Amino acid sequence: MRFMALATDYDNTLAFDGQVADATWDALDRLCESGRQVFLVSGRELDDLLAICPRIERFTRVVAENGGVLYDPATRERRLLAPPPPPEFVDAMRAKGVRHLGVSETLVATMKPHDREALDAIRELGLDLHVVFNGDAVMVLAPGVTKGTGLTAALEDTGLSPHNVVAVGDAENDHHLLALCEMAVAVNNALPMLKKNADMVTQGEHGHGVIELVDALLDDDLRSRAQASARHGLLVGQAGDEPFTLPPYGTVTLACGPSGSGKSTLTTALIERLVDADYQVCIFDPEGDYGGLEGAVTVGDTEHAPPADQVLELLAQPRQSVIVNLLRVPLADRPRYFATLLPRLLALRAKTGRPHWLVFEEAHHLFPTDWSPAEQALPVSLETAMATTVQPDQLAPAFLDKVTTVLAVGPAPAESLATFHRARNNANAVPDAKGPTLERGQVWVCQVAAAEESGSAPSAAVVVNIEPGRTHRRRHVRKYAEGLLIPERSFFFRGPEDKLNLRAHNLVLFVELGDGVDDDTWTWHLQRGDYSRWFEDVIGDSDLAEAARQVEADTALDSKQSRARIRDAIESRYTQPENPNLPVIGHHGESGKEA
Repeated sequence: MRFMALATDYDNTLAFDGQVADATWDALDRLCESGRQVFLVSGRELDDLLAICPRIERFTRVVAENGGVLYDPATRERRLLAPPPPPEFVDAMRAKGVRHLGVSETLVATMKPHDREALDAIRELGLDLHVVFNGDAVMVLAPGVTKGTGLTAALEDTGLSPHNVVAVGDAENDHHLLALCEMAVAVNNALPMLKKNADMVTQGEHGHGVIELVDALLDDDLRSRAQASARHGLLVGQAGDEPFTLPPYGTVTLACGPSGSGKSTLTTALIERLVDADYQVCIFDPEGDYGGLEGAVTVGDTEHAPPADQVLELLAQPRQSVIVNLLRVPLADRPRYFATLLPRLLALRAKTGRPHWLVFEEAHHLFPTDWSPAEQALPVSLETAMATTVQPDQLAPAFLDKVTTVLAVGPAPAESLATFHRARNNANAVPDAKGPTLERGQVWVCQVAAAEESGSAPSAAVVVNIEPGRTHRRRHVRKYAEGLLIPERSFFFRGPEDKLNLRAHNLVLFVELGDGVDDDTWTWHLQRGDYSRWFEDVIGDSDLAEAARQVEADTALDSKQSRARIRDAIESRYTQPENPNLPVIGHHGESGKEA
């Protein structure tokens, strides 16, 4: 369930002439029985609401005085979210002959045309106040206090995110409320500008519009209407002259392509935009590469496996994204670890609608093809997720069945798409052409359902120029120096006749093994450009790769000299004084004391 709560204005939205009809109350009852909550957000004084609204306990929280007061009907506790009105302003208004003046705990209310006197008094006294209109009503309160800030406080109280809330209103002071929430709805009697900015306008007016909205929520969680709104689309990049976005809900993407082709760069940019927009993201990171992501906390490191309880405790905070670092979880244990954590994540989603996105870097670690419990671990619908893998056929069919969108990168994306559709047993959707040749920074996006319906993946795919993130993904430098890289990202010394199978799972071991292998093996990899390719594509160090390419191109060097040059290039970059925690790599394959 995406929308966990409804935030509604009172006058001329929920109520007409100050009264809520029985049919409207019945609709709210149905909504609450579905497990959702209702928040009342009004410009009225709290005591006024308590007097005219006989079923105030139906609301989880009440935001009154246009965001100035927060009230909990269950405990009857009220909390001021704004300072009281300056007495000097009240005195000035009365001195100007304003008789219809209401002074509450956080605002001063009057009627048009007395907004002129209010503005004059603010200017004459040099006060920092702002004027808010609600039809003919005029409210004066502290700057920055809106229905949106009031609802934000209410949601923080209850552990909900605005991305899981639908807001409905009718007047000028509802703009901030509707802009805050994922789905903005205007009743049919609303002001024209509010309707223009809304994602949905009801056919009914007042309470009839609210009933219509409730029925739509109960029908399909507003899926059809929300998908049509581009307000919260996740930007991938530009398809020609048009922006290309993905729906922020109900999308399960799979980024696939060769190592070093840009999968993680693409997903990092998408994650960055999600975090910037306050979507909560939970990233399963097998290599510790996301530790520098702004707005996220990492659980687990090279020495400690991530405790599931700590992951859930952090995710209980609506705006906190979490990186689950799996470096210390053995490769064979990762599917089992994930299978125990996923039900708890889905239980949190059922209660709060969060985490909004699950991200599986190197997803085949969690859903390998030969792991039968995947079918029991995965729900019927994964709802919203993002995954990366080199080859789609490395993933369990139970996961592939959830994918809605394939993001194919690399020079030959049609190969990745073909592998994906064959793994799903959809031979009719396998591309019958080579497809486009992509440049770095491009992705071929295929909507799976459209491809399967049309029987042609290319007809449902589009080339998109990726919108880059602010920064490239920050590599976990210590991990590459002395950590434990997964097998598919390790370097293997095999030799010209493939007699060896020596795995270097970090740079320290690479130097040790490089010093120990025979000359033929060392030279064979050197002449093939394997060293520079590994440094570029896996280590992600272009400077180190360029240094290696220079060594590979210098045919005058013997094997001893080329080993020394490669070793020196690694040591000069990974044992500098500004990196005091990195190991000193000994010239004879020994890892010395940390600098």
